[in-house]
Amino acid sequence: MRNPVTIRDVARLAEVHPGTVSRALNEQTRGLVNADTAARVLRAADELGYRPNPIARGLKTNRSFTVGVLIPDLTNPLFPPIVRGIEDRLAQDGYTPLIVNTDNDPDRERSHVEAMLTRQVDGLIAATARLDGELLAEAAAGGTPLVLVNRSFEDSSAPAVTVDDRRGIALAVEHVTGLGHRRIAHVAGPQTVSTGHQRYEGFLAAMAAAGLEVAPEHVGFSASFTESEGARAGTEILAGPLRPTAIVAANDRLAIGCYDALARAGLTCPADVSVVGFNDMPFIERLTPPLTSIRVPQRQLGTTAAEMLLAQLTDGAPRTPGEVLLEPALVVRGSTAPPPPG
Repeated sequence: MRNPVTIRDVARLAEVHPGTVSRALNEQTRGLVNADTAARVLRAADELGYRPNPIARGLKTNRSFTVGVLIPDLTNPLFPPIVRGIEDRLAQDGYTPLIVNTDNDPDRERSHVEAMLTRQVDGLIAATARLDGELLAEAAAGGTPLVLVNRSFEDSSAPAVTVDDRRGIALAVEHVTGLGHRRIAHVAGPQTVSTGHQRYEGFLAAMAAAGLEVAPEHVGFSASFTESEGARAGTEILAGPLRPTAIVAANDRLAIGCYDALARAGLTCPADVSVVGFNDMPFIERLTPPLTSIRVPQRQLGTTAAEMLLAQLTDGAPRTPGEVLLEPALVVRGSTAPPPPG
């Protein structure tokens, strides 16, 4: 087998000092090298097929150039665009993400975090934060740079980038009230995570702002953001004494479950009951009927989270509490219409 190409090999071909090669190959220090010399070094590296050695680089910088990324459910179509945004932005600075799926299992999450810290990841990006935040708070307290994405701690004690959940739900409520609906139900997400809790609180606030009461039987709490939980909660709501004419769901998967509940009850959407989702996942426009939803800038969530972490890693910026809120947008499709007569 051929020995790996080294910086010294590139230096001999380019007829420069190895230190010059190192500076020319690093985008952050390339400006310190004469432009013609840098171009000659890059041509030599390309001709020899030189690839940087991340282990050697890590020994010099005391970094692994890896970032742990914790995702609660990779089968949820919301997360692949977020992960892609994280991956692309980290790659620009030479970092590699190590992506794990926790299945929303605290024990599995702890195992993954401990394994990542053992492998000396330089930081963590987590979409798994629960409101108690004990595990991730421990990692951050130990000095590990941490950024939360799509979720946040209730006390805002860790940097986070999320969508404005309250505003998003308000857009959904304003849309259906604008169509004439007054009996509006909510299929809420798990109250142990910020997305479920903030959207539920936002629903109550939006209904109050519209001068509408929320009947207790018109709120169903789900244990997870899944279609089966949406169907269960939706079925319970529809079985109540006064059927709602619209359902605002805390995410698209719960909304799809509401479609199933309506079908089982012999009802149609939107003729009998309008349905609104949240996240605007890929392909929901292909549902029958296409789902009205709150659009979340999914890829931007990942890109922004990566930039926040890189600021800590490359600029030495302190880990300051705070939350970046991205703006949601209403996308109207065929699942919403005026309420039925009477």
